[in-house]
Amino acid sequence: MKPKAAFSTQARAALKHLRTQDLRLAELMAKVGPYGLVPPARVDPFSALFRAICHQQLTGKAATTIMNRVKDRVGEGGWPTPLQVKRARLATLRKAGLSRAKALALKDLAEKSLDGTVPTARALRKLSDDEVVERLTQVRGIGRWTVEMLLMFQLGRYDVLPVDDYGVRKGFSRWYGHADLVHKSVLTQWGEKWRPYRSVASWYMWRVLELDASER
Repeated sequence: MKPKAAFSTQARAALKHLRTQDLRLAELMAKVGPYGLVPPARVDPFSALFRAICHQQLTGKAATTIMNRVKDRVGEGGWPTPLQVKRARLATLRKAGLSRAKALALKDLAEKSLDGTVPTARALRKLSDDEVVERLTQVRGIGRWTVEMLLMFQLGRYDVLPVDDYGVRKGFSRWYGHADLVHKSVLTQWGEKWRPYRSVASWYMWRVLELDASER
């Protein structure tokens, strides 16, 4: 994959499309500036989901501390492999600071990575968004939102609309003048005009939360 060249070409097409389809969004894009989400050149589904599980309901600092302990105790100082996690005792994972639920989720992630339920990066890129969601939500502790974040931030998919994301719904509500947090059905319906670049529009909804009230 050559992310920067390919990404910038598609990003320009996305911005052009969104400006013409949604004039209110075009105003936001002018304030915020260029789309800034650039996915990594290499993706490891196992480590990406490993991080996601560790970060659930924790601050970034706390999650990083726990992951570093798991690396030391299970991965011999580096990212543990699925086989190492599978062979690790549950008590070892718990002593690293993981809750029982997260430890069991990591064990299940390891099992499903080894049996092919969690595809390799190459195989993952060949699957549609819905197929990726279907496969990865089979892992204990992994829900649709987590997979949507992977699709956007790791795989660079352009047409993901995370309607369950509070930040996206809050940004949409503020920018489009809704006094209360909109129901996800409202966002889903409005998002039809953003296709096939709903990820880009969602990224701009997050940016709304960074604007001062005077800028809105």
